[in-house]
Amino acid sequence: MRQIPTKEEMLQALRQRHGIRLQEKLDSAVVAICGLGGLGSNIAVALARAGIGTLLLLDFDRVELSNLNRQQYTVAQLGWYKTQALSQTLCSIAPYCNVVTHTVRVTRENLASLLGEADIICEAFDGAQDKAMLANGVLEQFPDKFLVCASGMAGLSSSNTIQTKKITGHFYICGDFVSDIADGLGLVSARVMLCAAHQANMVLRILAGELEA
Repeated sequence: MRQIPTKEEMLQALRQRHGIRLQEKLDSAVVAICGLGGLGSNIAVALARAGIGTLLLLDFDRVELSNLNRQQYTVAQLGWYKTQALSQTLCSIAPYCNVVTHTVRVTRENLASLLGEADIICEAFDGAQDKAMLANGVLEQFPDKFLVCASGMAGLSSSNTIQTKKITGHFYICGDFVSDIADGLGLVSARVMLCAAHQANMVLRILAGELEA
């Protein structure tokens, strides 16, 4: 059985893919992911594979059977806190990624203390009220931080309707901006992953200095 590669070996493999300068930016970045469901768990996996240096994972929920159709968890992790389960998964993918977990509900009151270290914040909540709270809180308290949100990824509509829009200089939204989980089929893994991939890709573009959507 092969031993786990050293940190330098893994960094060298990433440098060969991304180039030295970009990988240095990714390795020094701190990205927060608020909500670790279908969006957040997929964002985290994509960013860990890309070599992001530090991921802040925030969620208070546990893994349930209904999560497995679209979230990056396994049957063996049922009942675990999502922060714990996703940390285990990320460790097996990117063992040298610095994963910091906060098993709490994000509120307007604790937002500043939880997200202060992040360079980029990903909103990956389910509920509209939580989404609005986070977006408004970040825009008010951290106007210089980059914020990447999501809106609309339900059903089986065309993949081509998922897109990324730049709202202001530091604020982006990904999704189709229309579909809702209450309409018809609800959330399906592939389309949720598409939206999560848009969010993760926007994070990587920002770190690369590509600020247009």
